[in-house]
Amino acid sequence: MLTATAMAGTTNDELCAKETNVDVEISLGDTIDEEEVLELYRANEWSSAEKPAQLLAALRGSHALVTARVAGELVDLGNAISDGHLVAYFPHMLVLPRLHGHGIGRRMMQAFLGKYASFHQLMLTADGRAVEFHKELGFERAGHTEPMWIYAGKEH
Repeated sequence: MLTATAMAGTTNDELCAKETNVDVEISLGDTIDEEEVLELYRANEWSSAEKPAQLLAALRGSHALVTARVAGELVDLGNAISDGHLVAYFPHMLVLPRLHGHGIGRRMMQAFLGKYASFHQLMLTADGRAVEFHKELGFERAGHTEPMWIYAGKEH
């Protein structure tokens, strides 16, 4: 589990340094369509795509939903679950695999970090390459805690 810490001394330019020239529209108020969401989840091999009704209900019921579009195509989606005051958790963050490394996920996380900047704790679970990515954004391991779950998926 990683939690956010202050990004003292880190400028927005430094956070965006890895971006390439992709014309992307980031939105905190976008409307999502079932088929485009399922395409994104399937492209990332997330088993929640097998439960479309629950997935869409969960995303639409989120405290915040950030999307990224390139030429109208949904290429990135992330959501936040929050108590609205102290804690926000980011369970889903997906970028189309062909666009990994273009700075789109970074911009999505910056939108979340801006929205929840005054919160006491921001949390997410990261694995693989995502650990270093989130550390660059100010997240760190949450002390000696370990994420635990009861999980009905199959991709882990």
